[in-house]
Amino acid sequence: MPAHCPACQELPLSKKIQAIRGMNDLLPEQSPLWQYFEHQVETLMQRYGYREIRTPILEQTALFARSIGEVTDIVEKEMYTFEDRNGDSLTLRPEGTAACVRAAMEHGLLHNQTQRLWYQGPMFRHERPQKGRYRQFHQVGVEAFGMEGPDIDAEVILLSARLWKQLGLYEHVTLELNSLGSLEARQAYRDKLVAYFEQHRDVLDEDSQRRLSSNPLRILDSKNPDMAEMLAGAPQLLDHLDTESRVHFEQLTARLDAAGIEYRINPRLVRGLDYYSRTVFEWTTTALGSQGTVCAGGRYDGLVEQLGGKPAPAVGFAMGIERLILLLETLDLVPADSQRGPDAYLLAMGERAEREALLLGETLRDALPTLSLQLHCGGGGFKSQIKKADKSGARVALILGEDEVEQGTVGVKFLREEREQASLSRDDVAEALSALLN
Repeated sequence: MPAHCPACQELPLSKKIQAIRGMNDLLPEQSPLWQYFEHQVETLMQRYGYREIRTPILEQTALFARSIGEVTDIVEKEMYTFEDRNGDSLTLRPEGTAACVRAAMEHGLLHNQTQRLWYQGPMFRHERPQKGRYRQFHQVGVEAFGMEGPDIDAEVILLSARLWKQLGLYEHVTLELNSLGSLEARQAYRDKLVAYFEQHRDVLDEDSQRRLSSNPLRILDSKNPDMAEMLAGAPQLLDHLDTESRVHFEQLTARLDAAGIEYRINPRLVRGLDYYSRTVFEWTTTALGSQGTVCAGGRYDGLVEQLGGKPAPAVGFAMGIERLILLLETLDLVPADSQRGPDAYLLAMGERAEREALLLGETLRDALPTLSLQLHCGGGGFKSQIKKADKSGARVALILGEDEVEQGTVGVKFLREEREQASLSRDDVAEALSALLN
C-alpha cells in the first residue's frame, strides 16, 4: 500500500495487524468439519434437484433497503455500507435471498420458469459478536421460484429435515410454523395489533415503542420477560387470515402430518424481514442456550415484483453454518473420520532418496486417485521424520533411504497398528496400499 495512505499512517509499524472483531479465521484443524458439513449439503441439494448459484458479496445498497425493509434492524443498524470511488452506495450482503432474486431476474431465470436454487457463502452484519454468531458469518440457503402451492413449502421443510437426519440432529431440533397471510389480511391485522399495543403502551419497552409505528409485528417477537403476559393476550394473526392463506396453511400442515414431520404452531413467529408472506418457519434447538434458531425461512411471493420483476411466487430458507457446526460439536456429533490425517506419509533420507520420493509420490497418486499421501519436505534425520509422520495422523509411513533406492524397495511402517515393519518392491507398493486402505 502506498506510504502516503492515511490508514497506514494511523497504525504504528510495531503494532501487529489482527483480524477484524467478529470476522474469524477458519484454521486447518477446523476445516475438515466444515468440509464434511458442506459435502452433506451439496449431495442433498443434488438429490432434490436444486442447482447452485453464486452471487457477489457486494450489491447496491438499494437492493437490501427495498427488499429487507428500511425500518428493519438489519438495514437500520447492522449493514456494512459505504460509498465507492464513484460515489455509489454499496453494501456487503447481510443475507442471501435478495441477491439471489436480483441475479435470477437479471439473467432471465424467472421468465415463465420454475427454479430450484441453492447457495452458500459469507454474509456480513455489524452486530455484537457472541458464540456461534459473528459479523462475517456463513449461510446455506435454498430459494424456489414459480410454484405457489403448499407442496413446495412442504418440500423445502422436508429437505431441511432430511439434512438434520443426515447430521444426527433431528432429535435435537424443533420445527415451528406460522402463516402471515396475504398483504391485505396482514394490514388489517396490523391495525388491530397497533390498537391493542396502544392500550398497553405503558408496558412496551423503548425498542417496541419505536417499532409501534414502523414494524409492529416485530414486537410479537420480543424476548423481554416484562412484556410476556401482555404479548400472550395480543390478537393472533392466525385468527385473521384470509381464506386462501388459511387453506394454504391447512394443506401444508396436512402434508407434514402425512410425512411424519412433527411441528409446533407458533402464532408469534413473524420473522424479521419485510418480504415474507403466508408460510414462515424456524427450526430451533435448546442445546445452544438463548441462540436457538438454526434455520429459518418461509414464503415471499411479493419480493420479485417489489424488486421490479413480474410477479413470481417464491419460498426458501437460510441456515447459519457456524451455529450448526457449534451444535454438532456441542452434541458430540462430529464424525471421527472428519479429523482423519493422510493415508500415508512418505519420508526420505539423502539427496538421491528425496528425488526418488518425489517421483514415487506422483506415481502412487496416479495409481490410486483416492489416496491421501503427504510427502516429507525439509530434510532431517529418520527419528525426526518418523515423529512428523506420526503427528500427521497417517496410518502408515513409507520409508525411502539410500538402501531402498539401491534395492528398488520401500519400507512400510505401520503407525496405528501393532504390525511388523515390511519391505516391499517399488512395483508392489500401490497394490499393497490399495489393499490396506480398502
